[in-house]
Amino acid sequence: MAFSKLLAASLLASLLFLHFVDAAHQSEHTQTQGSLLQQIDCNGSCVARCRLSSRPRLCQRACGTCCRRCNCVPPGTAGNQEKCPCYASLTTRGGKRKCP
Repeated sequence: MAFSKLLAASLLASLLFLHFVDAAHQSEHTQTQGSLLQQIDCNGSCVARCRLSSRPRLCQRACGTCCRRCNCVPPGTAGNQEKCPCYASLTTRGGKRKCP
Protein backbone atom coordinates (compact mmCIF):
# COMPACT_ATOMS: atom_id res chain seq x y z
CA MET A 1 0.00 0.00 0.00
CA ALA A 2 2.74 2.47 0.95
CA PHE A 3 4.72 1.50 -2.14
CA SER A 4 1.79 2.29 -4.47
CA LYS A 5 1.26 5.69 -2.83
CA LEU A 6 4.96 6.49 -3.24
CA LEU A 7 4.86 5.39 -6.88
CA ALA A 8 1.77 7.53 -7.57
CA ALA A 9 3.32 10.57 -5.86
CA SER A 10 6.57 10.27 -7.80
CA LEU A 11 4.65 9.84 -11.07
CA LEU A 12 2.59 12.94 -10.32
CA ALA A 13 5.72 14.94 -9.44
CA SER A 14 7.40 13.82 -12.68
CA LEU A 15 4.42 14.85 -14.78
CA LEU A 16 4.24 18.22 -13.04
CA PHE A 17 7.96 18.81 -13.64
CA LEU A 18 7.64 17.92 -17.34
CA HIS A 19 4.68 20.29 -17.67
CA PHE A 20 6.70 23.22 -16.26
CA VAL A 21 9.71 22.44 -18.47
CA ASP A 22 7.50 22.32 -21.57
CA ALA A 23 5.75 25.58 -20.62
CA ALA A 24 9.11 27.34 -20.14
CA HIS A 25 10.35 26.08 -23.50
CA GLN A 26 7.21 27.29 -25.30
CA SER A 27 7.50 30.70 -23.61
CA GLU A 28 11.11 31.13 -24.77
CA HIS A 29 10.18 30.04 -28.30
CA THR A 30 7.27 32.50 -28.44
CA GLN A 31 9.43 35.40 -27.21
CA THR A 32 12.18 34.65 -29.75
CA GLN A 33 9.71 34.24 -32.58
CA GLY A 34 7.86 37.45 -31.63
CA SER A 35 11.04 39.52 -31.50
CA LEU A 36 12.10 38.23 -34.93
CA LEU A 37 8.75 39.11 -36.46
CA GLN A 38 8.63 42.61 -35.02
CA GLN A 39 12.05 43.92 -36.10
CA ILE A 40 11.62 47.26 -37.81
CA ASP A 41 13.65 48.77 -40.63
CA CYS A 42 15.80 51.20 -38.66
CA ASN A 43 17.46 52.76 -41.72
CA GLY A 44 14.15 53.53 -43.43
CA SER A 45 12.51 54.77 -40.25
CA CYS A 46 15.46 57.02 -39.38
CA VAL A 47 15.70 58.48 -42.90
CA ALA A 48 12.03 59.44 -42.58
CA ARG A 49 12.54 60.77 -39.03
CA CYS A 50 15.58 62.88 -39.99
CA ARG A 51 14.52 64.14 -43.42
CA LEU A 52 14.01 67.74 -42.19
CA SER A 53 17.06 67.85 -39.92
CA SER A 54 19.74 70.48 -40.52
CA ARG A 55 22.35 67.73 -39.89
CA PRO A 56 20.79 64.61 -41.41
CA ARG A 57 23.83 62.32 -41.10
CA LEU A 58 24.26 63.07 -37.40
CA CYS A 59 20.53 62.69 -36.86
CA GLN A 60 20.43 59.35 -38.70
CA ARG A 61 23.41 58.00 -36.78
CA ALA A 62 21.86 58.87 -33.40
CA CYS A 63 18.44 57.65 -34.51
CA GLY A 64 19.93 54.37 -35.75
CA THR A 65 21.65 53.73 -32.42
CA CYS A 66 18.42 54.39 -30.54
CA CYS A 67 16.38 52.29 -32.95
CA ARG A 68 18.67 49.28 -32.62
CA ARG A 69 18.50 49.50 -28.83
CA CYS A 70 14.75 50.07 -28.60
CA ASN A 71 13.42 48.58 -31.86
CA CYS A 72 11.21 51.63 -32.16
CA VAL A 73 11.27 55.06 -33.85
CA PRO A 74 8.52 57.61 -33.10
CA PRO A 75 6.40 58.65 -36.10
CA GLY A 76 6.95 61.99 -37.78
CA THR A 77 10.02 64.21 -38.00
CA ALA A 78 9.95 65.45 -34.40
CA GLY A 79 8.13 64.92 -31.13
CA ASN A 80 5.86 61.93 -30.52
CA GLN A 81 8.41 60.60 -27.99
CA GLU A 82 5.60 59.12 -25.89
CA LYS A 83 5.03 56.50 -28.62
CA CYS A 84 8.44 54.94 -27.83
CA PRO A 85 9.25 55.23 -24.10
CA CYS A 86 12.62 53.47 -24.47
CA TYR A 87 13.61 55.83 -27.30
CA ALA A 88 12.62 58.84 -25.20
CA SER A 89 14.50 57.65 -22.10
CA LEU A 90 17.97 57.33 -23.67
CA THR A 91 20.25 60.24 -22.72
CA THR A 92 23.81 61.38 -23.35
CA ARG A 93 26.42 61.63 -20.63
CA GLY A 94 25.42 65.26 -20.20
CA GLY A 95 21.81 64.32 -19.51
CA LYS A 96 20.40 65.53 -22.85
CA ARG A 97 18.16 63.35 -24.98
CA LYS A 98 20.22 61.11 -27.20
CA CYS A 99 17.55 60.30 -29.74
CA PRO A 100 16.25 62.85 -32.26
